[in-house]
Amino acid sequence: MAKFAQTFILSAIASVTLAACGGAETKPAEPAASSKPVASASGAAPAADGAPKRVAITAIVEHPALDAVRKGVEEQLAADGYKVGTNLTIDFQSAQGNTATAGQIAKKFAGDKPDVIVAIATPSAQSVVAATRDVPVVFAAVTDPVAAKLVTSWEPSGTNVTGVSDELPLEPQIDLMKKLVPNVKAVGYVYSPGEVNSTVILEKLKTQLKTQGIEVIGAPAQRTTDISTAANSLAGKVQMIYTTTDNNVVSGYESLYKVAAANKIPLLASDTDTVKRGASAALGVNYHDMGMQTGKIVTRILKGEKPGAIATQKMEKLDLFVNPKAAQSQGFTIPEELVKSAKEVIQ
Repeated sequence: MAKFAQTFILSAIASVTLAACGGAETKPAEPAASSKPVASASGAAPAADGAPKRVAITAIVEHPALDAVRKGVEEQLAADGYKVGTNLTIDFQSAQGNTATAGQIAKKFAGDKPDVIVAIATPSAQSVVAATRDVPVVFAAVTDPVAAKLVTSWEPSGTNVTGVSDELPLEPQIDLMKKLVPNVKAVGYVYSPGEVNSTVILEKLKTQLKTQGIEVIGAPAQRTTDISTAANSLAGKVQMIYTTTDNNVVSGYESLYKVAAANKIPLLASDTDTVKRGASAALGVNYHDMGMQTGKIVTRILKGEKPGAIATQKMEKLDLFVNPKAAQSQGFTIPEELVKSAKEVIQ
């Protein structure tokens, strides 16, 4: 990983201005060549009245939902007056789905000591929180930050960590399942066993659906390449497959759709972006809006507020997206009342 230089402006009383460039004190660990993160950094020259604010952003992987979070953060910062090229620099690094690379990025960012680190998705957030106790950290797209051990409660943490959760109430999800497939007796759940949020939701689903006489069958997929095998293991056992915002699963959603279509299994999601990629319906948050909400927290910190004084936030509004064509390929028809109530119908 390339070592980033930092630029500082020093102003002398006699109005003599000197510019000095220096490297970080500790050289960050270099990722293996095969997993080196892709940087899309935006640099800026220091403003005349001082150095620009520096925001570092990392995501465990690049897929539509997480990309929308990052774009939302950047747009909100711009709306709040922080302009790249004038008074802001943004350094973005993707771990490309590799948790070891996520750890290396986290250590580098911690050594760089930006004004704020934004960590998108649970694995990246866990890596960053483990790497620093003094640089402000704002997480996003983390379902259960308490279970992930980012914070100890949903109240202000008193530490360097805060953020925005994408936790969804399960009751509306279950209600949608029963509306789409009224005779559902077993629900398949494809997930990554290494992602804590996915395992937490699996246990919650089992508990809540058991009271309604519905079985949940988990199908673990450790890697993206395992998704097809995991989904195929559910054929003949379930009347529906449900997916959350599991980053591994979302990254390979097209392979999941192929299995669902081949076996005529309705596919329901909580990530609305996956409806364009084969889910028949999804009830979830708007990840671009989540990014903007995250950006507002970043702005508060850039203006001097302590992250430990800001409680972890949740997204309140849920949107329904439907894809009637995908539903037909999966062997069923979405009820007309759901189509009419959807925020977006994918044709």
